[in-house]
Amino acid sequence: MRRRVLFWVGVMDLAALAFASIGASLLVYGTPLPWESLHGADVYPMLIFLVISMLVASSLTAQMSGPGVPRPTYGRMFAIALITGALTSLLIVFNREYFSRAFLAGTGGGWLVLATLHRSIQRLRPWTEKIGLITAEKELAEDVAASPHALVVWVLDPKFDGALELPERDVAMAVDLRAVLSERVARFLSSCDVAGYKIRPFSSVYEEHTGRVPLVHLGEGWEISAPLLEVAPWLPGKRVFDLVVTILLSPIWVVVGLLVAGYVKVATKGPALFRQPRVGHDGGTFTMYKFRTMDEDAEKDGPRFATEDDHRLVHGGKFLRKSRLDEIPQLWNVLKGDLSLVGPRAEQVPFVEEFRREIPFYDHRHLVRPGVTGWAQVNYGYADDQADTIEKLTYDLYYVKHMSPVMDLRVLWRSVWTVLTGFGAR
Repeated sequence: MRRRVLFWVGVMDLAALAFASIGASLLVYGTPLPWESLHGADVYPMLIFLVISMLVASSLTAQMSGPGVPRPTYGRMFAIALITGALTSLLIVFNREYFSRAFLAGTGGGWLVLATLHRSIQRLRPWTEKIGLITAEKELAEDVAASPHALVVWVLDPKFDGALELPERDVAMAVDLRAVLSERVARFLSSCDVAGYKIRPFSSVYEEHTGRVPLVHLGEGWEISAPLLEVAPWLPGKRVFDLVVTILLSPIWVVVGLLVAGYVKVATKGPALFRQPRVGHDGGTFTMYKFRTMDEDAEKDGPRFATEDDHRLVHGGKFLRKSRLDEIPQLWNVLKGDLSLVGPRAEQVPFVEEFRREIPFYDHRHLVRPGVTGWAQVNYGYADDQADTIEKLTYDLYYVKHMSPVMDLRVLWRSVWTVLTGFGAR
């Protein structure tokens, strides 16, 4: 299913490129397909470079997309556009071929419009995968059933010992590998495997359809850390991306930050900035900066989670938190290397010490640099107790296990909506 979805998205992208090229050619050259050289220049090397670059970009982003449900995503679309543009430019420069800025700009703009259009149409009709679950974990089974792309047709107890009917051919079976199977169920699965049915680990199906890691299925912890070795070569590029984006946007966030700082200073008593030790990469501590939204003595009785209508909030503090304007100083932490743009939330030191003792595998979220925003923040929102923290951890560990450039773009894209709606703010 995954390969088929990605294949058809690629075909549609190439078709969009073809139509965008024809449209740009009409605008720039006055002809839909310049079969002959124009003004002594051959335009076809430029077209060939575009096609080659898009094929390479589509292949790279497909490999970097992770194991999640392969929806036609806008984040991957922008990644394809960026890689195609950069690679096409390099090919033109090194081969010293003719190029037209107007034609390339027209083709790129037209492709973005058409690619957005066909993705929006495909997303209106999301596919569903028929799944048969063999597990005794009722809550996890309910999580899978609640996901929009999974159609759970039956759930079988691993210890079932009655008669079993032949499943439908299009049903993928997800087996809980931690469960002890009855002889009847074991023979049933063996027969299905020989007959060519799709049989997958339940934990993999759960991750793909929910975007979370089932904590009860973690045994040693290396199931989270080992996949990091595959993305290790990309981590320096992630750091470069953080720096480039933060610096390019600095004229905006510096000006807005100064305005917010001025408001906090005038409207409240005390400093505009709030400094607090947080736990970062590999468990080390750093000083995180935020604009102050609470009274100076808000934590005189010790740290505690913020609530929806916290009495400690200063005038205007609720708006600053909901709009995420209070987090602008964290971009300075990004420049310093304390934070990444995308990663698990950096938590307070006392909370981390408590969670390390009481929540299994909590420390694995520190295998990567924490972020200003993250997979857990855009999916779950704010955690105000230990139960919520455990739920958010399932998302954090999913990010650590499956982090990729495309996933970061997806998180950043969804973070814009989070800022606009105030989802998860406290």
